[in-house]
Amino acid sequence: MEIILPLFLLLLISFNYMGHQNFVSANDTLIKTQCHNAEVPEVCIQCVKSDPRSQSADKVGIAAIVITCISNKAVTLESNMTVLASSVHDKDLKLVLQDCQKELSDAKTNLTTAMDRLKSKDYDQTNYLVNHALQKEFDCKKNVGDLQYTLPTTVLNDMTLYEELSEAAMRIIDRFL
Repeated sequence: MEIILPLFLLLLISFNYMGHQNFVSANDTLIKTQCHNAEVPEVCIQCVKSDPRSQSADKVGIAAIVITCISNKAVTLESNMTVLASSVHDKDLKLVLQDCQKELSDAKTNLTTAMDRLKSKDYDQTNYLVNHALQKEFDCKKNVGDLQYTLPTTVLNDMTLYEELSEAAMRIIDRFL
């Protein structure tokens, strides 16, 4: 009897542990399923897993987390453009960087509105706004490039992440339609 009781407890603990692991795995599976259509799924997955809400997020919640990551990148890029604009002496470049800062601020506003539209299940408008915010970043990159100015690597990396996350969000939301 003494051996059976510890064995029973061992089986009970193992069962509970495996059940918990399946719960975590189910969240991981949902995250991977939602992010797998992105051009760079790893970026999407890393973004989602970095948010504590991911543990209880459904499909729409995952899209909301990705939009939050994009918004955070927009804030970072906006700040970077402000710093760059204040440090350059070329008037044309300064104006372009200031315009980038304004456009990224507008992009942040678009993303805030996109989040509201997502919550109200207006998925077409959500995608439109995410795409519009992405276009503002593309325009900034093009305008800076037209002046033959190379942005710092950290800024370019943030822009790449912004683009990859935007694309991921739009693909996730497309699947709601």
